[in-house]
Amino acid sequence: MKKLFTWSLLLITYFILSSYTSPKGDKDKLYVFENLSGKKVDLKDFEGKLVYIDVWASWCGPCLREIPSLKEIEEEYKDKDIVFVSVSVDQSKDAWKGMVKKKELHGNQLHLANNFSFTEKFQISSIPRFILLDKKGNVIEDNAPRPSEASLKTLLQENGI
Repeated sequence: MKKLFTWSLLLITYFILSSYTSPKGDKDKLYVFENLSGKKVDLKDFEGKLVYIDVWASWCGPCLREIPSLKEIEEEYKDKDIVFVSVSVDQSKDAWKGMVKKKELHGNQLHLANNFSFTEKFQISSIPRFILLDKKGNVIEDNAPRPSEASLKTLLQENGI
């Protein structure tokens, strides 16, 4: 029975992964989210700079563990041609806003706001998830390294930062 379950799980995973097409280079639609004051923010507003997107939630332990590293990277690259965008997938906007305040997060703090086309496009089924866009809004890496990983700095250097 255990083998049947394992094989079934492997088969399902194979079919899911084989139907996945990476959105690299795809910019047919850049997405609109809400900021802390409820204003709509379009990722197109950041064209001209690399955009490093952090998809997270207030209840996600691994997401919260990346915050100190993300803050360090943001500080290190603050005068560079890159913008950092954090997109919360919290269902509760109050929980999101509370965590932003508690962790003293700054910069581009956005909420998914039922914009599920974003999570569908990138097939985000677990978080944290990091995405890197080029200066024209094209996807460079749809599963970019975490801020705590040294390979992030290498990726940024490879892309002119």
